[in-house]
Amino acid sequence: MTIIVYDLEMTVRRKKGQIAEIIEIGAAKVGLADGEPQILETFQAFVKPVIVPQLTVDTTEFTGIKQEDVNEAGALPEVVRSFIEWIGPEEYFLCAWGPDDQRQLVQECRQQQISTDWIINHNNLQKMLSKVYKLEKHQQMGLKPALEMLEIPFNGTHHRAMDDAINTARILVKLFDQFQFRRNKLSDETQIESEVVYKTEHYENLPFAGLANLFTDSSK
Repeated sequence: MTIIVYDLEMTVRRKKGQIAEIIEIGAAKVGLADGEPQILETFQAFVKPVIVPQLTVDTTEFTGIKQEDVNEAGALPEVVRSFIEWIGPEEYFLCAWGPDDQRQLVQECRQQQISTDWIINHNNLQKMLSKVYKLEKHQQMGLKPALEMLEIPFNGTHHRAMDDAINTARILVKLFDQFQFRRNKLSDETQIESEVVYKTEHYENLPFAGLANLFTDSSK
């Protein structure tokens, strides 16, 4: 069983109407080695934003990602293709910390007509940790407090996708025997389906037509 723990960094929204776009994808591949769960490989790629190509000062200060990092990066269809190739052909589970990254990923894939068939077996590690420790719903823990509770020192830089993915994966490794992973498909995730609705006027004239040929929407 292969488990892909991923994290996204997005452009920072400070004002109403601003759009968040993925600008970095990081991931850690967790599998069994000699019978023990371990981080086997990592993935990192910057993503070129297409709605607002110029990063704001807030985004750079929050993430540390600079304009030159995204200028030479591929657009989301290209990066998703590379990510899927890196995941590989074996059955896998996708895991993220909290629900936000899945929502953002599904939203942008649908907007850019990228197939979402690969977003399967998705598990929320934050929710799984809360279940293990019998926390109430309002006690969902952030990544940093969860690491501190488990006495796992944070390695790397906060708000960078690969570092956050690796540290999240370290929680997974430590609690591996206590986590129960579920198989699912995106169409089964009714909450995600209902929350990710994109009929806003803001998206009517976006330049996605040229990207449509790169990936085919699975719903067509």
